[in-house]
Amino acid sequence: MLLETTDHEWAGEYLTNVYGGKFRVGVGQKGAPIRFNRLVTETFAFMTATHVADIGYILESVPELMIARPRTPVDVGYGGAEYRRGPGDVYPCNTTEDHPPIRARWYDGAVQAVTFPFGLLDQVAAPAETRRPGPVRFTDVCTTTRDAADQMIATFDYVATSLRDRPEAMNEPLVKGAAGRLLAAAALTAFPNTALVDPTIEDRHDAHPATLRRAIAFIDDHAHLDISVADIAAAAHVSIRALQYAFRKHRCTTPTGYLRQARLQHAHQDLLAADRTIRVTVTEIAARWGFFHPGRFAHHYRTGYGRPPYRTLQRDGR
Repeated sequence: MLLETTDHEWAGEYLTNVYGGKFRVGVGQKGAPIRFNRLVTETFAFMTATHVADIGYILESVPELMIARPRTPVDVGYGGAEYRRGPGDVYPCNTTEDHPPIRARWYDGAVQAVTFPFGLLDQVAAPAETRRPGPVRFTDVCTTTRDAADQMIATFDYVATSLRDRPEAMNEPLVKGAAGRLLAAAALTAFPNTALVDPTIEDRHDAHPATLRRAIAFIDDHAHLDISVADIAAAAHVSIRALQYAFRKHRCTTPTGYLRQARLQHAHQDLLAADRTIRVTVTEIAARWGFFHPGRFAHHYRTGYGRPPYRTLQRDGR
């Protein structure tokens, strides 16, 4: 979607209607054009705003998590503190009802943002019940480390490029789910939050072989569905932390790593069984099983099966 306007009041109304909350847009140069590009899926969306003059806004309570990536300088005010952000930075606009509003001024240039439901955070991490009841939330707009910020930006580009280059892949349920949770996982690593990562004593007690067997059985039976770590943990009757610890302790992998291997095996079987009289591509089969980046799928496949996936599809015996 592409939109361009010089009506700044209408631009504020547009942003409010799209993202919820309250946007008040004021541009230093009256009549200056503002352009919005949006790439939208059912679970997340990317937006790029470009403008030739400064834009100021106050963002209050919003129904979804928004992470901004400025391409030019921006001043951000949050909780009485002021921050200068620019290229190479990211910051969350997680202004829920119990957080102060975010105030920012975007300077002449561009800013990108990704939005997705707060619930995605709970699908990849467990809230720290002892520190803060309720769902997982961010506690600061500053990234934990420089490397964490770089990883968030790399994930941002990885998903956005995949969506732009192959938008049809997002029609696959496994792709939409995997891409959204990948963004959520990167965000949880990038920003301080209320999730509890380390397993508790109870989690370690629950991370026994029976837990692993229940989890593996659930994954094997449901790999064709858009399941999350939270779903696997519920099926195994343990917390997310206990599930992750069980896989790390007994299999030297993660629940998502085992799920990826299970889906890779299904993709391998589909490549072997593909009807050569019907035109089907490696990329289509990969997307069917949740691999939305063809190059990444080829890497995993070669690692697991010792050959490129196209050779399996072509029945190349070499």
